[in-house]
Amino acid sequence: MAKVEFKNDEKIPDIIELKGIYQSYDGGKTNIIEDLDLLIENEPGENQLIALLGPSGCGKSTLLKYISGIKNPTKGEVLLYGKVPTRDSIVGMVFQDYSSFPWRTVLENVALGLELQGVNVKEREERAMEMIKLVRLEKQAKSYPVNLSGGQKQRVAIARSLLASPKILLMDEPFGALDTQTRFEMQDLMQSLINDKLEDTAIVFVTHDIPEAVFLADEILLMQSNPGQISDRIKITLPSNRSRDLKRENKFIKQVWEIEDKMSKLISHK
Repeated sequence: MAKVEFKNDEKIPDIIELKGIYQSYDGGKTNIIEDLDLLIENEPGENQLIALLGPSGCGKSTLLKYISGIKNPTKGEVLLYGKVPTRDSIVGMVFQDYSSFPWRTVLENVALGLELQGVNVKEREERAMEMIKLVRLEKQAKSYPVNLSGGQKQRVAIARSLLASPKILLMDEPFGALDTQTRFEMQDLMQSLINDKLEDTAIVFVTHDIPEAVFLADEILLMQSNPGQISDRIKITLPSNRSRDLKRENKFIKQVWEIEDKMSKLISHK
């Protein structure tokens, strides 16, 4: 998770705090999110991937938009590291839809953020190639998005986000449009990144796939709908270094069943 240096007597601020969040439509007649509180604490020395699970329409993606600064709630407060988010807040975001520019190569897409910052060509290409190698796309560095698979396009988006060295990385169903085998490969990639490049980054990961959430997350937040609220927090008690073989073990299957049961109750009480 994100590591920040503080003095011994200085309180370590929480990574993300949402307080008293409301999202209203129809002039305040309809609340899709109501009195929602969310706290992701800073726990130095530990990786942290928080997965958000819940029925469609409960507000999972909307919460990511609050954290990223794309959207403001109708009412309530959003804090990142104890401060109101600004344009200088280092938050990366990976969407389900592919976000590469078709007229730019993989290398040019990954380096885009540095280009906008005015970094010279040599430096930005060198730094972009480091990220491209990290997501195993070096052979496609000069290719255009039209020649990439869905999984490769998502690797480009992840590499571009990582290049900014975000303290917080938001991922909104990033593997939702992929075929099963490619999705497994991307889950494996995320596990390797979590224990390498993402060790200093707090990740909030939205998914509808319960086994995926259990495989990747340190903690799962369940959301209910009508109105959207956090209904449960579940710690994942699996080892931090996870391989695909773990999915066949009883302890993994047990946690999947536990969350399936909780999700079923949420849906039945809608």
